[in-house]
Amino acid sequence: MNKEILNLNPKALWRNFYSLTQIPRPSKKEDQIREFIYNFGKNLGLETIQDEVGNVIIRKPATPGMENRQGVILQGHLDMVPQKNSDKVHDFEKDPIETIIDGEWVRANGTTLGADNGMGVAATMAILEATDLQHGPIEALFTTDEETGMTGAIGLKPGVLKGDILVNMDSEDEGELYIGCAGGTNGNIKFTYDDQPLTGDFTGYKINVTGLKGGHSGVDIHLGRGNANKIMNRVLYHAHKKHGLQVATIDGGSLRNAIPRESFAIVAVPSAKTEAFLACLGRVADKIKHELSAVEPTLKIEAIPAETPKSVINQAVLVKCMNAVYACPNGVMRMSNEMAGLVETSNNLAIVKAEKGTIKICNLMRSSVDSAKDDLQQMMQSVFDLAGAESVFDGSYPGWKPNPNSPILKTMQDVYNRKYGNIPEIKAIHAGLECGILGGAYPSWDMISFGPTIRFPHSPDEKVNIATVQKFYDFLIETLKNIPVK
Repeated sequence: MNKEILNLNPKALWRNFYSLTQIPRPSKKEDQIREFIYNFGKNLGLETIQDEVGNVIIRKPATPGMENRQGVILQGHLDMVPQKNSDKVHDFEKDPIETIIDGEWVRANGTTLGADNGMGVAATMAILEATDLQHGPIEALFTTDEETGMTGAIGLKPGVLKGDILVNMDSEDEGELYIGCAGGTNGNIKFTYDDQPLTGDFTGYKINVTGLKGGHSGVDIHLGRGNANKIMNRVLYHAHKKHGLQVATIDGGSLRNAIPRESFAIVAVPSAKTEAFLACLGRVADKIKHELSAVEPTLKIEAIPAETPKSVINQAVLVKCMNAVYACPNGVMRMSNEMAGLVETSNNLAIVKAEKGTIKICNLMRSSVDSAKDDLQQMMQSVFDLAGAESVFDGSYPGWKPNPNSPILKTMQDVYNRKYGNIPEIKAIHAGLECGILGGAYPSWDMISFGPTIRFPHSPDEKVNIATVQKFYDFLIETLKNIPVK
């Protein structure tokens, strides 16, 4: 196992991050990492508890002379997004993450790295074990299942934590301080169908859409990357209308909060039309690749001969589904009027799976404006209602309203300016930080979020910039030294 990252600075943070890479921690499979963090706190002799939803809380007393400072909650989430390249053999429930130093960056070998939010967790661990720092009372809050439901944040009970300031370390641009985030809602769509026996002379194919970059469905949604589900639907739609293509199965996307990188379909084409079908697919593929050439240079759309399926999706349902997916909103819906360059509202058409009588379509809608999120939900429901599908919207969580007069914001701006000679940018993020939910249970908290520079989270291209990790950690240490008195 590659241990080169143990030589990077700050050594305490990278050592703890290495430990995290050795422990499987995909969302909803966090028993091992919870036990590890719980034992970590206990072995330091610190008060350590695990609540009923799996959050781990570790308390560290103030250092001598700092007892009168406001209490700080250092917060990060334990889970990571399990994404890998299609040619990578990796079991996220068993295998460690293989890290690689690639110039100025650390990345993983064909999988997500887990810097989201392993960097925040590792920094907190380093603070907890350090004996040479100055700080007031600290509570470390390690939440569970952030990536697929924020159930840890949602389940945190009021009154458990005693601190005054929440420092979330789940942002991804060093030199920026985040004071707001988007809320979100899950859109769950279902078509049901009867398998239709395939009769006549047909030839089977497997259609593959691969080579897309994917990425975080909030942070990267403005980059205009290809959505594998939209691309697959476009291909199937044209081939069905022009050449009588029939569809047996579809398998596109895997995670609601990741832009889908791949989609696969088993189809049948009338044997007399196979040549025309392949030519048509080639033309459509060329158009799509031309449209996305600047952002998706490795996109592949191909049809490979396969065993002819014995049954296919009922044609009436297939047509309604393809029309609805074509019309389903995807990508950026509106940019913010208040903060330049910030996405206000978006949707990620994340998963389309058709098998065994059910077509499942999963979306994640985000917005920093609740009424705009509600409007997007109604837009989506209208589309799928017209198509006769069942729509269920759940998992809604609030955004975090920016407070430009935040005292901790002022403190951290001053600390950064003194240390680095410039004032960090104030931003909000088009992603679901836990601050909005946690602030609902603890409305008096002063909250802020920051972190090192991480690129392409939620995809196998995820990487963290080495130099910014040092700056991030040094800034955290200096901030804790300068927390105001109560």
